[in-house]
Amino acid sequence: MGSQWGYDRTHIRAKHEGYRSRAAYKLLEIQQKFAIIRPDDNIVDLGAAPGSWLQVERTLTHAKVIGIDLNPIAPLDGVETIEGDLNDPEVQENVRLMLGVINVVVCDAAPKLSGHKSYDQARIIELNEQALKFSCKVLKQGGNFVVKSFQGTDFPELYAMTKERFYSVKTCITRSTRKGSTELYIIAKNFIG
Repeated sequence: MGSQWGYDRTHIRAKHEGYRSRAAYKLLEIQQKFAIIRPDDNIVDLGAAPGSWLQVERTLTHAKVIGIDLNPIAPLDGVETIEGDLNDPEVQENVRLMLGVINVVVCDAAPKLSGHKSYDQARIIELNEQALKFSCKVLKQGGNFVVKSFQGTDFPELYAMTKERFYSVKTCITRSTRKGSTELYIIAKNFIG
């Protein structure tokens, strides 16, 4: 069992170690390589359901962690959640009021895929751009941003947009990414403001 991909050792390991999904290992690897979260950072996690990144974030900071998703997120100790749209100005204002200073914005979200490559690529990039716009509205100067994307024709433009807003921008393909996937992460540090 495990996942839609059949036997998946990473999925089984995640369940055994108490994570809600295999994605937890992607954030742990990103943190190990890029140190995006400091112990006193307030974090906003976009598209946070089912919450495996929230589980990891809670162990990396003593500050506040908020997860936002269109779907409900099962409760986690020390994490606040908002069921809503990241594009909603009211959601953005609630986040500012709840956290004050926002040091890190992460987004591991992806839209439901249709199987039509160019259509899916466009939808993913649109979601990435929304996450980037959200982070630019709420991040403090010097803050960090991580977003999951997919390689394709529209990716270079997204990467260039991110480079305009952060001093350091890199990409990362994690070891937990499934073989054959075009998934990668943009790691953007030190928001220009």
